[in-house]
Amino acid sequence: MDTLLAMAIDLATQLQADPRCEAVLAATKAADDDATLQELISEFNLKRIAINTEESKEDSDPAKLRQLNEELRSVYASVMAHEKMMAYNDAKSELDVLVNKIHFAINLAIQGQDPNLAAQESSCTGNCGTCGGCH
Repeated sequence: MDTLLAMAIDLATQLQADPRCEAVLAATKAADDDATLQELISEFNLKRIAINTEESKEDSDPAKLRQLNEELRSVYASVMAHEKMMAYNDAKSELDVLVNKIHFAINLAIQGQDPNLAAQESSCTGNCGTCGGCH
């Protein structure tokens, strides 16, 4: 096996054992096992289907579309306010920071730059629209 591939597999294995990854897996299971949250997610998906169906009609009703969109936003807000969804999002955000730094280190190396720069703290907000660039 290629040495770099073996190292990547080792990194992936270590990542699975990292508490941040374990937290995401636990939060995912908790969210999946929560009947109320799953019902809200199903309702959200049904609202999306209803909107797509209405939009695809030649004679779609703008008032009905507005109502469906309001209902969709309301259900979405309920999903996102659910404690298990918030726990999942928090855990996922922490893991994403680590994965993004790993990705950044690899990209720096590929570009001939110092991959150690990825370990430095940054003021990145995650919103590229407010950023002048990563370099």
